[in-house]
Formats: sequence, C-alpha cells, structure tokens
Amino acid sequence: MPKITTRTFDSQAFEALHRCGLPSVLARIYAARGIENSEQLEMELTRLIPYDQLKNIKQMAGLLADAIDADKRLLIVADYDSDGATACAVGIRILRRMGANVDYLVPNRFEYGYGLTPEIVSLAHTTKQPDMLITVDNGIASMDGVQAAKELGMQVLITDHHLPGDELPDATAIINPNQPDCPFPSKSIAGVGVIFYLMLALRAEFRQRGVFQNKKEPNLASYLDLVALGTVADVVKLDDNNRILVQQGLKRIQKGYACAGINALLKVARRNPQQTSTYDLGFILGPRLNAAGRLDDMSLGIECLLTDNAAYAEQIAQQLDTLNIQRREIESDMQDSALSKLESTLDTEKAQIQAAYSICLFDHSWHQGVIGILASRIKDKYHRPVIIFAPGNKDEMKGSGRSIPGFHLRDALDLVSKRYPTLIQKFGGHAAAAGLTIHADSFVQFCEAFEEVARSLLTAAHLTRVIETDGDLNESEINMELAHHLTRQVWGQGFPQPTFSALFCIENQRIVGEKHLKLKLKKLNSDNPETTISSTTSYDAILFFYNEPLPDIIGAVYQLQINEFNGRKRLQLLIEHWSQPE
Repeated sequence: MPKITTRTFDSQAFEALHRCGLPSVLARIYAARGIENSEQLEMELTRLIPYDQLKNIKQMAGLLADAIDADKRLLIVADYDSDGATACAVGIRILRRMGANVDYLVPNRFEYGYGLTPEIVSLAHTTKQPDMLITVDNGIASMDGVQAAKELGMQVLITDHHLPGDELPDATAIINPNQPDCPFPSKSIAGVGVIFYLMLALRAEFRQRGVFQNKKEPNLASYLDLVALGTVADVVKLDDNNRILVQQGLKRIQKGYACAGINALLKVARRNPQQTSTYDLGFILGPRLNAAGRLDDMSLGIECLLTDNAAYAEQIAQQLDTLNIQRREIESDMQDSALSKLESTLDTEKAQIQAAYSICLFDHSWHQGVIGILASRIKDKYHRPVIIFAPGNKDEMKGSGRSIPGFHLRDALDLVSKRYPTLIQKFGGHAAAAGLTIHADSFVQFCEAFEEVARSLLTAAHLTRVIETDGDLNESEINMELAHHLTRQVWGQGFPQPTFSALFCIENQRIVGEKHLKLKLKKLNSDNPETTISSTTSYDAILFFYNEPLPDIIGAVYQLQINEFNGRKRLQLLIEHWSQPE
C-alpha cells in the first residue's frame, strides 16, 4: 500500500510568493516545487539562460560557421528516440535555413545500437562522405567512434546532455552542460535544447560576420514546438529554463504555428491543437514518434518532423500511429509474460522476491525496442529498480532500466562496472533511466552484482512507494479559477502536476464507457469523517480504468481538471489513487 505524504515547502518562499499577490494555495504549491520568487514563474524568452554559458559553444559555433562558409558537407548523427529525432529536425531545419549543406543519419537500434560507434562512422563515410559529423543527443561516451572519424579525416562536434564517464572523447569540440567545468546552470536540458542553444550561438556568430545584412535572419523561436516536444518526451526535469522552452513551444502549437509533422501527429491522435498540453507531448505524440525507433527506423519519425508538406506529414503520421498500435500490442504481451514470470517465482520463492531490492528479467522472445517501457511498467508495479533484457547482436544481451527515487541508475551501473570490470560491455543514461549491454552468459552474475549494489545504496524505506500530494484544499479553493490556472501551467518531471488528498463520501457512482467510474462526491472533515463539511456542494469525479463499486467513504488523491462536454465546461476531480480509511 503506498504511503501518502504532503509536500513540504519553504516558509520564506511561501511568504515571498504570497506577498507578490499569489493566493495562499498557489504560493504553497509553487514553494513546494522550489519556486522562491515570482520571477521564476515568468515564461518570457528573455529569461532564458544566455547561450554563452555553455562551455565551448562559441568555439563550436565558429567551427560550424566556417564549415558552412566553405560549403563543407555536414552530417548530423542522431539518437533513435523522441529527443534525438526532434534534435535532428531542429538541427537540419535551422542549418539548412542558414545555407548549410547538411544531411542526417540515425542508427538503426537493432543493427548498430546507440551512439557514434565505429560502425556508424564507417557507414557515414561510405554513404554520405561528410567533412564534419555533428552528434545530437549522443556522443559523450563515443571514444572509439570519434577516433574512427578522426582517422577518416572527419571533424566531430558533439552535442549531448547525458552524463559523461571518467574520460571524454577526443572530439573537435564538445558542448554538454554535464561535462566538467561547464557553468551552464540547467544541467537537465534535453538534447534538443542543447542543439537549439548551438543554433542560437551560430546565429549570433553569423550576425557578427555580417551575414544577415542583406538577408533576413531566421526566427529561431519558430522551432520551439520541436524543442518542447523533445524536452517533455525525454522526461528531463522541468527546471525554470526547460519550462520556458516548453511553455513557448506549447504556445506556438496552440496558436496553430506548429510544423506540419506535429500537426499531423495531433490529427491522427484526434487531439485539438488549441488544447495541447504537456500530457499530449509526453503521452500522445512522444510514443507515436518513439514507435518508429522502437520497431522500425527513426528516419520515419525524423522525416515527419522535417517535411513542410501537410499531406505527406499526415501519411507518415498514420504510419507512426500504426507502429504505435503494434508497439502497444507487443508491450502488452511482454508485460503479461513478465508478470507471469514474476508471479510464478513469487509462488516458489515468495520471501526471496519480496526481500529483493532490485528486479532483473530476461526472455528470448522479448523485443529489444520495448524493454524500456516494460521496465517502467514493472518498476511502477513493484517499486524496485528494474532492468529488462532482450537478445542483442550475436552473444549479447541489451538491457534497459528504470529506477525509483533515491537510486541513481547510471551511477549504480558505474559502481557495478567498477566492482566487476568485465561484467558490463557498455552503459549510459541518467538517474531514472539507463541502458546497457552485457554478454549473454553474464546475466545471472549481473543480476547478483546489481542486487548487491542496490542493497548498498537503498534502505527498506526506499522500497515503499510514496505518493506526494499538496495536501487538502479548503472548499472555497476547489473552483474553476484554480483549475484554469493549473491547466495553463507547464507541469512535468521535477515540477509535478499538483494533486490533493481528502476524505470523501460517495453519493453516487456509475460505470461509463464500460471501464470507468463516474462519481458524485462530498468532502468530509478529515478530523471527523462522520461530519460532512458541506451539505450542499457535490463534486463530479472520474476514476479511469476501474469499474468495481467503491465503498461509501474513500480517501482519495486527486487532480482538479476541467471537463468539457457539448460545449459546457464543468469542474471535475480526477481520482489518481483511492483507499478505504481504516
């Protein structure tokens, strides 16, 4: 059973926000998310961190400008997820706008794996013959690939945001906020954000060279729809800088200024562009774009984002939608298989499994492109760090992991590799997600080593799922005004959507759509559940994907939302979790 807690907040921050005119409920919501002053809630582009705080960015912009002036052949090497695809699209669109001779190459995950490998360098050299390689959303760990490129006479510019290892590749230039001695304060910027910043620096370099004296310079804000999509879909922390990028990108989409590909993806998903939210970017568009890289070739997704032909974009978006349906079917089968495997193990080794601090699973039939999603699902169910493996090339296994709060997955894998130097062939990632490759014969040994590291870094308390809420709301605070405000704000990773908790009496409940519960609720006094706070106010509520009767009184974690039906807007509580009071 999850533990329900209320977020704490800094009282001084709360007072400062309240003095600036924010209602107390909003002041405590924002203070609990690290907001200390009202300026942090301003989302104007002028508040973006200056590009020159990224280490090496001016040098890289100069190298790019020289290459464009000399009409050299540039090649972007992208990653095969949404961040990589949007980063590639941003780079290609803006570089071409600035006169560059630029193309792209994205590794097929099943043939080449991740990043700038020597094999990808060889393929690039043979098929594209570039003078300069530019990585987006990868490259910080590509020591061998960079060396191979240099031996073939290519310059390599690395733009990445992943955590570096102990050694950096010997590239011509590297921009990555997480490399040593980089003062850029937003360490959580996505790969698409890094290439966008490089384009800002390139435009500034061309300004300085007088390139735009006789021609119009590009409006880089017009590419923020792509930056917003990649940032949200990559589930990076939405710090102040990232929220500005996302908010500005969402505005463009909502006003009808998105690129043809984003509009087409919204259309096949039957979403209204004017009401696009971070939820749509992360859970509607992101998965459709990712489906190309998971099951087929991410070039399909990139082409969708590059074309300006609406009809062609819709054609590709339909293909992506079909791939996403296939992905969901594969994922469902794999999840059934994984849960069955876990349940059967529970039957025979229940005490051992329940005492485990980590979960590692492998099956010969599992699809390499979907193991990350499966790891996320298993992590959510069992609240343990999870790594799911599928067959890789030859005698390899490919693993994808997801983690829980308090367990930095990439650092944990680094610790495993230091304790057992030959166990992991390669790895990389973040605190919450990581990927790795091991030898097929090493699975059992890896499971034991990973469990050993998990036990050294986690306590039993970490293994209990905690649902953080923003506490209770007064009856006067449960209103459309607050719901509208919360709907307009950008929420996401590290800046979570506000949820509230309270006791309710259920007045009425019925099943809608065969699988959801529609509820009428009255709020109860938490100190005295027998007493209804209001005898007149009832709240509409919805509990999705649950069609069993609820008890008369429930404790609920909920969001405020606006339900629009037949042109009429009503306040609705979205129930995220419920329990029966003891």
